[in-house]
Amino acid sequence: MNTFLNHQVVFIDKTHTISAQHKLINEKPLSILVQGKPYCVIMRTPGDELQHVVGFSLYEGLIDIPDDLISLSFKDDADTNVVAITLNESRKNKISHLLERQDIVNNFYQSIPPMADEIIIDVKSAINCLGELPNHQPLRSATHAAHAAALYNSDFELLSVAEDVGRHNAVDKAIGKLFLDNTLNKASLLILSSRISYELVRKAARARIPVILAMSRPTSIAVEIATKLNMTLACLAKDSGLYIFCGEHRFGK
Repeated sequence: MNTFLNHQVVFIDKTHTISAQHKLINEKPLSILVQGKPYCVIMRTPGDELQHVVGFSLYEGLIDIPDDLISLSFKDDADTNVVAITLNESRKNKISHLLERQDIVNNFYQSIPPMADEIIIDVKSAINCLGELPNHQPLRSATHAAHAAALYNSDFELLSVAEDVGRHNAVDKAIGKLFLDNTLNKASLLILSSRISYELVRKAARARIPVILAMSRPTSIAVEIATKLNMTLACLAKDSGLYIFCGEHRFGK
């Protein structure tokens, strides 16, 4: 399934009327089955379906480690797009309360321990990562309508990157790639093309990623949650600087 579609458009200004084809980012529903039963339906840009669902499942609390999964499969045809996950018996029993629902319920008060103070972030390197994000966004270059999430280690080495019509989906995909490779523990820094919402803070917290840098500012509740979890939030500022909203102790002098 294509990540974008061609669409005929008309451009008009004071002197010209021009018809041309533009690329529109594709958005399709994806159904998630857990233990053979419907869990939820999410909207996303096609691609990286298995990784997307794994990242989403980690955020939801369905899984904690790769061994929680017995099987993971994707069915793509003209009528439906479905990812089915099967959990081992121990994990299924542990999260049985989550499987009783069949829609997306954000458990706002899910218990997440605060982050440790283990890394120091170089400001110049952090700004460079934000500046390089467009270089990792081919879908955005084609459609001008895609969000991106990139994960780096503490040495600013790129670990994974993902694009999607939804900023939450991009984060799930980027996290899911590392989770399936058993390398998520290397991620220390999340770079976002979007603003920082509380959902994105919680996704990073579940993945134990202490630092989030973004193109746009966080919401007030995102800063509140990140502060309680000892996380660092910052965004790009004018004149090649950063606005740091919490966790400034992680930035080197």
